[in-house]
Amino acid sequence: MIISGGFNIYPSEIEQVLSAHPDVHQCAVIGIPDDKWGEAVHAVVQLKPGARADAGELIAAMKDKLGSVKAPKGIDFVDELPRTGAGKISKKDLRARYWEGVGRNI
Repeated sequence: MIISGGFNIYPSEIEQVLSAHPDVHQCAVIGIPDDKWGEAVHAVVQLKPGARADAGELIAAMKDKLGSVKAPKGIDFVDELPRTGAGKISKKDLRARYWEGVGRNI
């Protein structure tokens, strides 16, 4: 769960909507540090081969479907999402680079 400005935001809800976009192959939604809100919703996306979606387009689509509070504030595109030994997306590894050296503000 991501806590942003006092709102409880569930990444799985956002991931379901984002995964339905025709250009998205896989995605993960995480909370990253935000000085004002504690955490900000952030997506890490692997596009389908040949797809050309950009962050602004995906964020606008999420705002239309989920509202501003749940829409990602930023999106990073990767060639491949990190996996655990069991083959699941490793959100721990995704979060690590954003939270390095930062204390939790929530």
